[in-house]
Amino acid sequence: MQTTNHILMIRPVDFKFNEQTAGNNKFQQASAQTGVQNLALKEFDDFVSLLKSNGVDVTVVDDTLQPETPDSIFPNNWVSFHDNGEVILYPMFSENRRAERRTDILETLRRDFSITEITDMSTYEQDNIYLEGTGSLVLDRDHKIAYACLSLRTDEKLLTEFCIRTGYTAVMFHAVDEKGFPIYHTNVMMCVGEKFAVICPDCINNPIEREQALQSLRNTGKEIIDISYDQMNHFAGNMLQVKNDKGEALLVMSEQAFNVLTADQIETLGKYCKLVYSSLNTIETNGGGSARCMLAEIHLPKA
Repeated sequence: MQTTNHILMIRPVDFKFNEQTAGNNKFQQASAQTGVQNLALKEFDDFVSLLKSNGVDVTVVDDTLQPETPDSIFPNNWVSFHDNGEVILYPMFSENRRAERRTDILETLRRDFSITEITDMSTYEQDNIYLEGTGSLVLDRDHKIAYACLSLRTDEKLLTEFCIRTGYTAVMFHAVDEKGFPIYHTNVMMCVGEKFAVICPDCINNPIEREQALQSLRNTGKEIIDISYDQMNHFAGNMLQVKNDKGEALLVMSEQAFNVLTADQIETLGKYCKLVYSSLNTIETNGGGSARCMLAEIHLPKA
């Protein structure tokens, strides 16, 4: 099933601009803000409250001060959870992000969910090749398709291994911003829902690769909502469809992302989901990620 009601989120204790990730994440900006951790914590708590008030089941785990993990608020990069009970751990580009992988978090989830197998791909860090979870992979779980823009953080060999392991088919392409700089994660330029897809096609400057990606979306019955470079830069591609405890569809995004959508885009998306958004400005500026990056979907069977 494409969507789930169950989400893992990591509550930050030392959120800040991460120098190790800034070189290839052009969404990050070193800000002059003071009290970044406190501002981010308020945004996080407000976001969790919004999700819960809309009937989403959120498991919140507190980060720890040691080791230092400034990007722990983005757990979807180190882990993914699958409906066959499998947990996959991923190799991370930045050394200080690798400590985000915590076995105690998995043990916490075992109280409510069945984990039958843990596949650890993180050993590829020794070879300096990476695949950063559902940042690198935008999954169409219903049709077993993994969309991925290749980059320093998304290695073709590991993408192929993921697909062999899970039975997915890869749709891979190269994607760049308006200045020609590689897009660091696929999930900032596209989102795949049950019956729709949001994508910035201009990012895929190879026309063959662009058409292959769009045709794959059409072949799986998705209504395609194109977004511009400017909308992508305001995180309009960084959305996630979830469902609430009544089985109703929600599309989760940041307030910044919602505000750059056109009336027609809002109307189109509204056919499929209730749009839910929260202010994440501090997290987006300093972390270079948005709402979708903060949500690790739990597709595991209930225990």
